[in-house]
Amino acid sequence: KTWYALAVLQALASTVKRDPTASDYRFQDDPYLTPKTSSEFKLFSLSQESGRNAAKYFINTYPKYFQKDYAQPHIPCLMPDTLEAQIEEVSEAALIERIGMRKVKAAVDLYDQLLQAGTSVSLDVTNQLLDLICFYGDHDPAQENVPEQRNEETVGGRLFLCFLFREKNNAERIFALLSEPNTHSYSALIRGMVKYGAYSKAFSTYTDLLNSRLKADVHTFNALITAAPEVKEKYNEKWELIVDLLKQMAEQKVKPNLLTLNAVLKALRRCGTVGKSQAFPVISEMKALSIDLSLASYSHLLAIFYKPGAPIQGQTDILQEVMNEVSGKSFTPQDPDDGICISLQVHELLGVGENWRLLGNDFQQNIYYARFFSLLCMMENIDVMLKWYRDLVPSVYYPSSNVMRDLLQALDTDNRLDLIPQIWKDIKQLGHANRQNLVEELLTLMAREKHNQEVQESFAECALDIKKIYDTGDRGKVLLNWTAGSLSDLISVLLAAHRRQDAWDMLKLFKTHNRVPSEELLNKFLMCVKEDGDVNQAVELVQISAGFCLPGTPKLIQRVQQEFELTEQQR
Repeated sequence: KTWYALAVLQALASTVKRDPTASDYRFQDDPYLTPKTSSEFKLFSLSQESGRNAAKYFINTYPKYFQKDYAQPHIPCLMPDTLEAQIEEVSEAALIERIGMRKVKAAVDLYDQLLQAGTSVSLDVTNQLLDLICFYGDHDPAQENVPEQRNEETVGGRLFLCFLFREKNNAERIFALLSEPNTHSYSALIRGMVKYGAYSKAFSTYTDLLNSRLKADVHTFNALITAAPEVKEKYNEKWELIVDLLKQMAEQKVKPNLLTLNAVLKALRRCGTVGKSQAFPVISEMKALSIDLSLASYSHLLAIFYKPGAPIQGQTDILQEVMNEVSGKSFTPQDPDDGICISLQVHELLGVGENWRLLGNDFQQNIYYARFFSLLCMMENIDVMLKWYRDLVPSVYYPSSNVMRDLLQALDTDNRLDLIPQIWKDIKQLGHANRQNLVEELLTLMAREKHNQEVQESFAECALDIKKIYDTGDRGKVLLNWTAGSLSDLISVLLAAHRRQDAWDMLKLFKTHNRVPSEELLNKFLMCVKEDGDVNQAVELVQISAGFCLPGTPKLIQRVQQEFELTEQQR
């Protein structure tokens, strides 16, 4: 039996599960750069990638300083890339070298020099040159591993349209010089035209191919199928052209492949209602040819039936069928419209094969997990929610302040406010301690009702820790501003834990920050003072109320006179 080269590594990897306490794999080589907040995650990941690109750039730009190779065995990817051509003479070998180095302009210049010198270039090498020109749009590709990179499929494609299909471009000029172009020659030119938007020219070139009594290859047909929606206006006309191309494939005995299926599905995305009616028949036909769907196929299939922002109600059966195909399992939710049921099923798909690639980049992953956690907070009990929370935060996901507010509301709904001190530690670690609304909501939840003494003690410690955030931050910068509500809630928490002295110190902050305490807070404070029998503090409490000119001051004076034994001076 011939084993796959990585079979042993794959077998070992299958025995290891993800460690929810570990940081992302990108940061495990340098624990000092392990991010604790979402902003640090973004900064460190970009810094690491930029540093790697900068190092590669210097290695490739100045290879003469990096000639020593200490690795045993030799590791080619760690050595500088060869950026300068080694063959200086004008020859076919030099042309092949420049094509391999992806030097488009240099290769075209050398090709012209060979023709001017009367040296013929073989058809095979000329086809390689056509492949290079049509792939990069008659322009040298952007150098890799430089600080500013372009997205080849979006910016690059639009930027280089003028280079490939301007008048007398090199691709068409070199193709015209061929005495007997073969299928490879036509395929390279057609695919280049489709890639850079010359769709009508691509079909015209395909007609020339047929007139030359040649047969197109599968790559040519795949490109033409992709271009079909661009040359027709009506949905049925687009589909008829696709069907015609598929029939021509059968007539020319060209077997379709997975890319053919994906090209058809991608084209059906532009065919409106026709696409919805023909998508599954196409898949059935391809399955009959032993062509299995890939992640790209499912992505196109979902895009055919679900437009961004469109409601999915009434089409859940189609979504269910796609999910069953991707996962290889059968999902049968009790309620098809149950959002949490579907979301958990979708999340389960990430563990199947390489479906995790569907998450996309870091930004898209953050959106996915934010919505996933919001659904869990709204529709699952707190134990299930915390299980997911501990498993994914912060090893995979750094929740925003809004998600943390959803978590606090979930704790309130399930009457698990005793977990607030633990969540506060996470809020600090995630960098959300400076969110005024989040902190005030947390204080309100702790102060709303009384709990057992152990919980109240933990609340008091949490409240005193929050007080430090309100004071000053780094370099004396004020992070949060005291409000009457936040001061009242914090004092209430301290009083419930019998931390009267700490509460008294906090009460003085009302005057310091020009805030007015409520009558309810002063009455609550007076009750705690009465339990300890502190007459002097009761009198001071009355003086504080009078200092703020509160309407309830006379009633407070009456209570103190009735409930405390006052001296004549105090009266």
